[in-house]
Amino acid sequence: MQDVLLRTDGRAGFVTLNRPKAINALTHAMVRRIDEALTAWADDPAVETVVLEGAGERGLCAGGDIRAIHDDARAGRTASVDFWRDEYRLNARIARYPKPYVAFMDGIVMGGGVGVSAHGSVRIVTERSRVAMPETGIGFVPDVGGTYLLGRAPGELGTHLALTGEGVGAADALLTGLADHFVPSEDLPRLALELTRAPAREVLPRFARPAPAGDLAARRAWIDACYTADTVEDIVDRLLDSGVPEAKEAATTLLAKSPTALKVTLAAIRRARLLDSLETVLNMEFRLSCAALSSADLVEGIRAQVVDKDRTPHWSPATLPEVTADAVTRYFAAPATAEPFRS
Repeated sequence: MQDVLLRTDGRAGFVTLNRPKAINALTHAMVRRIDEALTAWADDPAVETVVLEGAGERGLCAGGDIRAIHDDARAGRTASVDFWRDEYRLNARIARYPKPYVAFMDGIVMGGGVGVSAHGSVRIVTERSRVAMPETGIGFVPDVGGTYLLGRAPGELGTHLALTGEGVGAADALLTGLADHFVPSEDLPRLALELTRAPAREVLPRFARPAPAGDLAARRAWIDACYTADTVEDIVDRLLDSGVPEAKEAATTLLAKSPTALKVTLAAIRRARLLDSLETVLNMEFRLSCAALSSADLVEGIRAQVVDKDRTPHWSPATLPEVTADAVTRYFAAPATAEPFRS
């Protein structure tokens, strides 16, 4: 079966990610097929709305195919560079799409799954949603515009999510700007049907509901106080000294992540806040991804989490103080290959 199913029904065009056994993880071929469909439908007057959904019961999309990235990096190849370039261009196309782009962010939505959904104009979460950018846990850095999205979340909530990789439910996805509407999962089939008959702006008010309570609003005070620190080391110290049990748990979580990925991610979030467009941020993330491809931590992180699944990565360097400012700066250097967007 095809990994991306395309169909038109009435007023809507449907993109269904169709790798349910892999929670619809994205391959390069899938990215290209989605892009081709969006290109065709942008100029098709019969298609008024685009709907993105995932096959199976587990989620919209668990991210990119990181096992393929692991194999690519381990072999010293560069196929991942070409994948990222096309993926980031797709993320930007979604953000600029001229028609309503409705993403059903039901179930697991992580990494690349955020990239094909959270840049859309209509982002729907359900009681089953779990949205995350967990890259620091595999020695990588939030990409697909993740630093753009999280850098614009209220206060330091985005910094917390980017560094810890913590997943959020519907209410917190709404709070942080990763989603727009809550719709119960049982109503998604009926919503999809109605979108074939009427414009999204008319249909959505009939389905949107208040989301169940989240967690981040109550934690905002200590998150903002701790994550405004200038370095990851200082953030960890503030979390440990805050006297808040949840903050101490966050510190423990951070200390298990790749020290290099944490420092690069903090720098990326701070820089993304100052950049003027999604495309500019994606160019920055492209440089970071290319640098990570040749790092030891990316291969080791994916090995520990996905390949061997022993959950005991051996980071290099192993501690935060060992990661120098020069090492972080090198991640932001321009790659030898062309960026997705011209500066």
